[in-house]
Amino acid sequence: MSADFLYGIEVILNGLMAGVLYALVALGFVLIFKASGIFNYAQGVMALFAALTLVGIMEGQVPFSHIINAIFGTKIHHFGWHVPALLAIFLTLCVMVAFAWAVQKFVFRHLVGQEPIILFMATIGLAYFLEGMGDLMWGSDIKTLKVGLPQGGSRWIEDMTSGLGGNDFYGFFIDKLDMVATVVAAILVMSLIAFAQYSKQGRAMRAVADDHQAALSVGISLNFIWVLVWSLAGLVALVAGVMWGAKSGVQFSLSLIALKALPVLMLGGFTSIPGAIVGGLIIGVGEKLFEYTIGGMIGGATENWFAYVLALIFLVFRPQGLFGEKIIERV
Repeated sequence: MSADFLYGIEVILNGLMAGVLYALVALGFVLIFKASGIFNYAQGVMALFAALTLVGIMEGQVPFSHIINAIFGTKIHHFGWHVPALLAIFLTLCVMVAFAWAVQKFVFRHLVGQEPIILFMATIGLAYFLEGMGDLMWGSDIKTLKVGLPQGGSRWIEDMTSGLGGNDFYGFFIDKLDMVATVVAAILVMSLIAFAQYSKQGRAMRAVADDHQAALSVGISLNFIWVLVWSLAGLVALVAGVMWGAKSGVQFSLSLIALKALPVLMLGGFTSIPGAIVGGLIIGVGEKLFEYTIGGMIGGATENWFAYVLALIFLVFRPQGLFGEKIIERV
């Protein structure tokens, strides 16, 4: 096999792993949109807030410490202990569930029946509130997230594949963190699909997504379902925040990962969980291959805009996405 062919395979593999992470972020949007019709602009900020909270709990940081010190003249920053990673992840998940309950009780319960644009604007406000809250609680400095995930390229894979293409090919460079993130994201995605298809609560979620009034008529609690959906979105945000935070550090630009999920949603459809997966894989592989084959001819850095151009093409020819439901309204 030629070295160019093998490098192409390496690009595709890295694109698939990036695509799974894109799909994971997009999944948080799909879950909330299916159950409530709300496009959750705050999903990326939820991932940032979850990562900030996880680091703060692990390091034993005192929440709002700089405000407390400014008011009382103290110099308290840490409790003096460190929390194990698994316990800290569990505690952070509890915080995200509490956040889901608060969002439903204090925000969206009062907006039932409002126009979709009002609900969307509420999520924009929620995003800025959550970003500011994260800054006040944990500070704005860049943080390192260490939860025991491996870092760097896999030397074993590189050594095993180094002889496939002769002297011109040095082996596949596959990041170990990307491999772990892919496995975790794939397990989470399959678990959510199974939950939605086969559990009682999952069937209730789908009933609410189809018709709110019909779901109410058979005794399904909309408040419970929406808290459940926002909790699941919080779980997805936590996993995405851990993976991206471990990869590039926990910083406020982490909230921008949600922007890459938008083309994924446009390709797969806003109401389809399988669509989020397929859309993420298409975006991940497409942007890597495009950069590898054509990027050098046009100045490079095509990964910054390729996904959005592809999404624009889909919006023109198939606005509902690959798996989305085609909406026909009589006027």
